[in-house]
Amino acid sequence: MEWLTVWLEPLAVTPVARLLITSSTTYLLVNAAHILSVGLLFGAILALDLRLIGFAKPLPLPLVAPYLSRLAGFGLALAMATGLCLFSVRPVEYATNPAFLWKLGLIGIGFANILAVHRSTGWASVLDRGQPTAALRISAVLSIVIWIAAVVAGRWIGFL
Repeated sequence: MEWLTVWLEPLAVTPVARLLITSSTTYLLVNAAHILSVGLLFGAILALDLRLIGFAKPLPLPLVAPYLSRLAGFGLALAMATGLCLFSVRPVEYATNPAFLWKLGLIGIGFANILAVHRSTGWASVLDRGQPTAALRISAVLSIVIWIAAVVAGRWIGFL
């Protein structure tokens, strides 16, 4: 684990980390931005997944799916950027926190699910005809479970 410490400790002395450590207001704002971006990510994913499963059928999937997908992508990018800033404050501590590692693993699985869905014929079918396949519906249920678990793991970080 010494190699991990040697590799991660320099992050704690970057200008971003120093600013967050020395300015409670900046830390508060970046933390709030992280929470809001996770909310944007999860809200868009949840709305899309619920529609794919069959809820809110009057909403046309070819119209809402690309919008919600882009919104989730923006939320993910913002969550990753703000998360990296927050990580830089205590990188060694976070890198050895089991909840943080679970969170990263779940985010990776969620991202892999997103890539698989967007490259599938089921996604093309949704965009063309608005008809999700059974595999896409299963993927939507898994997505909901994965992202809820990632949020729970994220909250768990502070308790370990």
